[in-house]
Amino acid sequence: MAHHEQSAATFPEHIRKKRNGEQLSAGEIRDFVQGVKYKTIQESQIGAMLMAIWQQGMVAEETLALTKEMMMSGEVMSWPAEWEGLVVDKHSTGGVGDKISLVLAPALAACGCKVPMISGRGLAHTGGTLDKLESIPGFNVYQSVEQLHRILEEVGCCIVGQTDNLVPADKVMYALRDVTSTVDSLPLITGSIISKKGAESLSALVLDVKFGNAALYKDLGSAKSLAQSMVTVGNSLGIRTGAVLSRMNCPIGRCVGNSLEVMESLECLKGRGPNDILELVTSLGGLLLWMIGRAGSLEEGKLVISTTLQNGAALETFQNMMIGQGVTSQIAASLCSTYADYYSILRRAHYQTELETQGHGTVLDIDGMVIAKVLHRLGAGRSKAGDPVNHSVGAELLVSLGQKVEKGQPWLRVHYETPALNAEQRFSLQGALTLGSADQLHTQPLVAEIILPE
Repeated sequence: MAHHEQSAATFPEHIRKKRNGEQLSAGEIRDFVQGVKYKTIQESQIGAMLMAIWQQGMVAEETLALTKEMMMSGEVMSWPAEWEGLVVDKHSTGGVGDKISLVLAPALAACGCKVPMISGRGLAHTGGTLDKLESIPGFNVYQSVEQLHRILEEVGCCIVGQTDNLVPADKVMYALRDVTSTVDSLPLITGSIISKKGAESLSALVLDVKFGNAALYKDLGSAKSLAQSMVTVGNSLGIRTGAVLSRMNCPIGRCVGNSLEVMESLECLKGRGPNDILELVTSLGGLLLWMIGRAGSLEEGKLVISTTLQNGAALETFQNMMIGQGVTSQIAASLCSTYADYYSILRRAHYQTELETQGHGTVLDIDGMVIAKVLHRLGAGRSKAGDPVNHSVGAELLVSLGQKVEKGQPWLRVHYETPALNAEQRFSLQGALTLGSADQLHTQPLVAEIILPE
């Protein structure tokens, strides 16, 4: 323990060094992460260091050292030798209606991959994958390491929460970044995300880095810097890492809100999903299959993934994953049946209200951020970790981009309980819809760019 006590005394020196824009050595970064883990440095000192990193940034070597130290601060998973080259995952930087994991994990498993997806909860305006899955009665996101291995062996994928001994330093830093306004720092985001993925001992990782008005980064340039930082560090840790830069303005798919997104994911797994979800699932999945040599090209990889959605293989895998994670086989079978009555199983909100268009024309834009913020206040999200969420709150888009609409046509169905939807929120939601003339429509591809492993 002597080492940690000694480092506590010299720690202000490390803070000063970073504050003045100097490069920290690997040893100094180790001191910091160990101090966070063993609580030998004060919270105020951690906050000061986080702010210094936010202000001054880090060079690639520092970011790699930070990520590696965070990763090694807890348990690192190990897999059977016969899974060599097959263990893959994806991470999204967060969006509105982003249900991709629910469709992608089983699709990859149906292709023979092993997908130990360790996921998060929703915070701020983005929904968390765990919250979506917990709207399914019986679904347990907390599985022991033994259960995780068993589910991966038998099913091929599981989606679980972070255990206490996986990257413990990140839990502390994550909570403090929120209250010290240091969330949007490239090295800190990179360290947080890649350390958790590194601890999964992956063969390959694909990142969905989003940009636009409903994403953390509003423009392609800054999203690309983050993507490049994560790709560099991931590859340096020995994980084949690639990234997809995707636009995040309109919600992904037509549903936003936990149980509604589960229904839409199931529809995708039944081969009936909207095109934008399909495009993201096949692009991310296809890239992964190509990176691990399971497909000869990105295009071939996309085709293989889309086949698993069309032929029911991914749906069957999802059904088995639900059962593996605590859902009764009866509920799992009902949800996966062709004409499932979803509301007989998933909670439905007491009230549904449809908003009507206030003019006529072509749908040019639907602002996902506006919708997410209203739903958040209606109980679909949380403001701080540990807050409960109401799984039934959500919204369904009844129109899509480029569609011609008449005045008075329903365009959004809002599902809510208490608090009720008020006039101010209705007004706010109406502002999310932009109508205009057809010649003003500029549709851009959802996937703007792909960054391949170095």
